[in-house]
Amino acid sequence: MKHLLQFAICMSLLISLPVFAAGDAGAGQNKSAVCAACHGADGNSAVPNWPKIAGQHAAYLERQLVLMKHGERPVPEMAGIVAGLSDQDVADLSAFFATQNIKPGVTDTGLRTSGERIYRAGNPETEVPACMACHGIAGEGNPLSGYPSLAGQHAVYTDKMLTRFRAGDTWGVDDTNSKIMTDVAHRLSDSEIKAVSSYIQGLYAVSGQAE
Repeated sequence: MKHLLQFAICMSLLISLPVFAAGDAGAGQNKSAVCAACHGADGNSAVPNWPKIAGQHAAYLERQLVLMKHGERPVPEMAGIVAGLSDQDVADLSAFFATQNIKPGVTDTGLRTSGERIYRAGNPETEVPACMACHGIAGEGNPLSGYPSLAGQHAVYTDKMLTRFRAGDTWGVDDTNSKIMTDVAHRLSDSEIKAVSSYIQGLYAVSGQAE
């Protein structure tokens, strides 16, 4: 019953996601210098605490920037940057980084089996659903439902976010995605979070293979 409810919530997102203005990737590239210091010129951050945003769905990036700008997703490092962005700046930057290619990392071989199990099958004993049910077989995400691409993301960053979700962190008064993640993450153990984060780091969204 719980999984049916989650499915119904997921489907409702198809008609409830906000509509954003179309962005110009070329204009976004010209505006992206301020992002490069943390996220890299092409969106592949060198520091694992900062997320890779290369290849992320434009609508998802735009949604997160808007939440940050309005203070509904508190990210202290971003506060001073998003405050000065216009709606068109947000759309253009999102369009630019969405056109870049993420550079996947490598899965820890010692965590591959357990990480893949959680990602592809979940944990029936603790009612953890498979990550791929929403984020795709290859970690490509689902832009129509607002689910981000995960493939290649730094394990450190994914671990940090899952731990925050487990602690109950959400953003936006009506952000169903983060609320679903808190429901999922509170069932994950520390070892499961570490394993699935490592597995995601080595996923290739294009080929569907893990390194």
